[in-house]
Amino acid sequence: MTVRYHLDDLVIDVPRQRVERNGQALDVNGLSFRLLHYLLEQGQRVVGFDELIERVWAPAVVNEETVTQRVRLLRQSLGDDGRNPRYLRSVRGQGYQLCVPPRSLDETVVLTKQSHHRGRWIIAGVLVVGALAGAALWKRTPETDSGRSPLLMRAAYYAGIGQRDNNERAIALYRQRLQEAPDDREALIGLSRAYSARVCLYNGDAASVQLAQTLAERVIARAPSDATAHAALGYSFDCRGRTDEALRSYERSLQLDPRSDSVRASAAYLYERRGRLADALAANLGVREPARVRFVGIQIASNLDLLGYAAEAETRYRHSYQLYPDNVFSNAAWPAFLMRHGRDAESQAALDEAMARGTEHASLHLLAAELALLRGDHAAARDAITRAIALRPQASFPRTVGWILAEVKPPVATLRAQAESLRAGMRSGGEPFDGLDAALLLDAAGDRTAALAVLAMAVEQGYRDAAYLRVSPLFASLRSAPGFDTIVSSIDSAVAREREAVRARGLIAKAGITALP
Repeated sequence: MTVRYHLDDLVIDVPRQRVERNGQALDVNGLSFRLLHYLLEQGQRVVGFDELIERVWAPAVVNEETVTQRVRLLRQSLGDDGRNPRYLRSVRGQGYQLCVPPRSLDETVVLTKQSHHRGRWIIAGVLVVGALAGAALWKRTPETDSGRSPLLMRAAYYAGIGQRDNNERAIALYRQRLQEAPDDREALIGLSRAYSARVCLYNGDAASVQLAQTLAERVIARAPSDATAHAALGYSFDCRGRTDEALRSYERSLQLDPRSDSVRASAAYLYERRGRLADALAANLGVREPARVRFVGIQIASNLDLLGYAAEAETRYRHSYQLYPDNVFSNAAWPAFLMRHGRDAESQAALDEAMARGTEHASLHLLAAELALLRGDHAAARDAITRAIALRPQASFPRTVGWILAEVKPPVATLRAQAESLRAGMRSGGEPFDGLDAALLLDAAGDRTAALAVLAMAVEQGYRDAAYLRVSPLFASLRSAPGFDTIVSSIDSAVAREREAVRARGLIAKAGITALP
């Protein structure tokens, strides 16, 4: 079986799921890689839509438009132009064809029907992020698939697609496998990740992350050195905002398997949440194969944005938004960046397009509510936040915004009690962003002094997005309070220290930064 190909100036390594040009890895993974791999197997034969759906997407059910969109994404990743193609051409009314014959780089070029069928289930390693928080997923190659349970192969396939319904199919298949083999380690970890993804990615019930934690801890109890189990445990903590516990689990996973790019990127995300921007950037840039960690580009963009390198961040955010139309976090990150930088009209246009892509998530509706407030449309803001609450009824922040926008506010005692609950979580290693939530609640309760105190607490614990505090309409009231500017200035000072650390560690050139802020 061919495992390495030449296609013009590209080198495609199938077991590593890597595409290179002149030694540089290209961002080709997941469905895009499977599509490319199948076309390579067909030589220069014209391959029709039905065959591609059957051989690349099955057993998922998709239509021709899905295939067309994926071909467009593959071309973008390869730097190809559909009007003047170099690698992949459209054959009108028939399908797609490689522009040049692929050449094998292996001594043996034998493709059996059995090996091809097995190859359809390859899942690339990806980073799944909940508000960009991640977990390490299985990396499978044809060699490691040999002898695996068909249920596990199907479950991994569905989990890797990255859609809510397919994640639920993965959960059902993992559970079915555990009925057959209750101690199957891969099934336990896979189910743990899928339960966490249900909450982080697909607006699921909070009880699922408790199940995710229990499953990961079950594996760790029997196999304390299983790096993937520690990563899954970190993901379950991550999805609940238990930042310190999540970071400890990710770091333990990296100690056990320092080669895990996806866990490194997950830890990098939490370094940012704790205000350790230089550590975050170093970890993200330390990912060995960024093309296989799908959202490391967004994370680097976020690091650079917080550090003050807005132009470099914008390039990366826009690229991810164009490349991954099927991912909610790419769809949310770009319009949110535009809003934070005062480009409200552009932000609204990008958000409208993101909404039309079908990746509904509470974060998109939260952003819609803020943009509506910025243009003075309170009715639209209330409609948007109502939808966000419906999608994530267990989440505090959408409910807080709903209370602020409500014509009849909850009792002051209710607002204070919720704020105190959030502060208690922060004191026990929770999410710094909860301080913003608590500040809004206390401001609505009429206690600006307490609101500023908890906002300062969030900054002390690592919150670093000064731009958001300066432009979000939710903080318009607090911005007029004495002491607010001092808190935001303390963020600027902390970020300046992190920029110095970035320079001292030689990360400027590695990150492609061309202009100092």
